[in-house]
Amino acid sequence: MTMLPRVLTIAGSDPSGGAGIQADIKTIQAFGGYAMAAITALTAQNTTGVFGVMPVPPQFVADQVRLCLEDIGADAIKTGMLFSAEIVEAVVDAITTIQSGRTIALILDPVMVAKGGAPLLQADAVEAVKAQLIPRALLITPNIPEAELLSGMRIHTAEDMQHAGEILLNMGAHAALIKGGHMHGDTLTDVLIAQEGALSWQSARIHSTHTHGTGCTMASAIATLVARGFALPDAISHARDYIARAIGAAPRFGHGHGPLNHLVRA
Repeated sequence: MTMLPRVLTIAGSDPSGGAGIQADIKTIQAFGGYAMAAITALTAQNTTGVFGVMPVPPQFVADQVRLCLEDIGADAIKTGMLFSAEIVEAVVDAITTIQSGRTIALILDPVMVAKGGAPLLQADAVEAVKAQLIPRALLITPNIPEAELLSGMRIHTAEDMQHAGEILLNMGAHAALIKGGHMHGDTLTDVLIAQEGALSWQSARIHSTHTHGTGCTMASAIATLVARGFALPDAISHARDYIARAIGAAPRFGHGHGPLNHLVRA
């Protein structure tokens, strides 16, 4: 591994800077990584919603991934918005071709729906993610609606979160972090289910509308820390602390779900 950890994010672009590729690059750099980015789709969005999506041709996505990995290489890969089954398949092919026996840690953030409700993953792509990406993932980081869709079960409690995570492990993932932000109450619970066992974190919920891009930021932080050699539980703990500080220091931009402040101390 190089002294400067190399992290490739494969995701969509958010022109308002709060989520997607833009949030990923800022987070990777905040944690001391070298950020590379393969763009899967252009979006027309701001803090109030997603108003349009223009996917990048799958082969061109694969070319971006392949050329980065062939030349610079990567210590971790983070995937976000992949949009279509064809893009999922192209990404898997590109990663598999380059790896050729060596392992690159894959952090899979299964981005499916924007905060405002716009779909970011087509229905047929869900099966492609389950069949082709999850078995390659060191960690998958779904929120509760995403975990419900992937696991096929409803989630109401921390015990349900653990059960859903076990289903994802049975699909081939090494570990699953089920994020509890969508549950009600003043306490936020995240649950990690791994081959080695289960862990959970609890923290006071931060009541804020400035949470745009928290999922992207969380996965990118974990990916960079893993690339630096952190164990998953430690990477998750550091990432959660960073998210809390970034929400607390949010610049309060926009009229909807505002962005975090990625410049807080990582």
